[in-house]
Amino acid sequence: MEAERLVGVSRRALAQSRGTPDIIAEAWQAQALAQAIGSRLAVDGPKELRGEARGLSEIGGRSSGALDHPAARAGVARAAQLSGLADQRATLTGLGTLLGEVGMALVGVACETDEQGLYWQCMEAIDAADESMDRVHGMLRRLDEQERERQQDLERGRERDGPYGVVRGPAGSAAGPP
Repeated sequence: MEAERLVGVSRRALAQSRGTPDIIAEAWQAQALAQAIGSRLAVDGPKELRGEARGLSEIGGRSSGALDHPAARAGVARAAQLSGLADQRATLTGLGTLLGEVGMALVGVACETDEQGLYWQCMEAIDAADESMDRVHGMLRRLDEQERERQQDLERGRERDGPYGVVRGPAGSAAGPP
């Protein structure tokens, strides 16, 4: 399944979560998805994103084990369905939103529980979601920088060419301004 679609599925599943076990399961799924997307970008993504993507993958891998959930023990992650990343910006934007929503849901669980173990699992998972979100935002900034540089290059090219294209001199050679 395409990454952007998987992020949407995860966001809907989190929104429909009823109770602590469902929220914990979706938090685990989100971190597994962050790990998978990070791994994919680290290998196949733009060179400028690979360092941050590797970091995202490592955080997702570390943190998905922090939550005690049967899906985690069984290794049944929705992220295993990841088939590709068609639109990196949209995927990263959606993943950042998902991680923020997971963090907020985990805050709610942590505030409601009297169980110390669950409380600390939530705190670790909140930290991981926040750190993952920082990596995602870093990659989005790099994509923005790339886009700005591309636009500047296009603008410089237009300035050189003139308003009506490349100005040609005698025998088809490019000439300066008339």
